Amino acid sequence: MPAPPTIEAHDLVKTYAARGRPPVRALDGVTFAAAPGAVLGLLGPNGAGKSTTLKILTTLARPDSGSATVAGADVARRPEEVRRRIGYVAQRPVTDPMDTGRENLVLAARLHGLRPATARSRATELLERFDLTEAADRQVRTYSGGMARKLDVAVGLVHTP
Repeated sequence: MPAPPTIEAHDLVKTYAARGRPPVRALDGVTFAAAPGAVLGLLGPNGAGKSTTLKILTTLARPDSGSATVAGADVARRPEEVRRRIGYVAQRPVTDPMDTGRENLVLAARLHGLRPATARSRATELLERFDLTEAADRQVRTYSGGMARKLDVAVGLVHTP
């Protein structure tokens, strides 16, 4: 018997209101499923709804109708559980450029509910894993582009999703 999908969306609909213009329907019945271990890509032109779909799957937006589950948790009914189970790396940086890499990781860990000692330990572990130890106590604004992206990925994994 096949395992249930890790990510599943069924008839997702999302409309955005626009001042002085007609509403924009970003999603109109999006349905798909991704099996455990599958690689899934969302491809399409600008305005096709890729970002909106990801916002719904990561609980940053709610669908107008339809449903979605991630790792068995309904994104609308159990958003906290979904956020605990996933790591999300946004298109744009999420770190504070004035803080150090270590400070950014510890803050993200604390926001995910890790205790202070655990947060510091996890930050050190990720800095080592992503080869950022030497830059750990420098402001992120001094990082190269690649180093900053590695830190963003580390932030997405800090809570061990």
